[in-house]
Amino acid sequence: MLVAEDSSVIQNITRKVLQFQNYEIISVKNGQQVLDKLNKDHYDAILLDINMPVMDGMECAQKIRALDDDSKNNVPIVAITGNAKNYSMDDFKAVGINEYLPKPLNFDNLVNVVNKVTNN
Repeated sequence: MLVAEDSSVIQNITRKVLQFQNYEIISVKNGQQVLDKLNKDHYDAILLDINMPVMDGMECAQKIRALDDDSKNNVPIVAITGNAKNYSMDDFKAVGINEYLPKPLNFDNLVNVVNKVTNN
């Protein structure tokens, strides 16, 4: 699983929670790094912060969905955002985001949503 989050604190806590659930986690800090990683490897899901430097989560999700490789452009994307009021679920769906989790993260919800999108 790929976690894209510019906050080291949130990234580290998310990593620990999901590793405890036996997920292998790769972490990056911005949307461009997500695309770079996705070009090299396959992931079961992507946790994508919406507000990141270089490339935000909305633009990144659009670029993932536009990839030519069907095994990569269909990866489940879960948005993580502290500004959910700025976006509706329709906005997220329009760029190809499957689910979203508001910040501050509820780690039970995190595990439930990740299990749902990865069919675990």
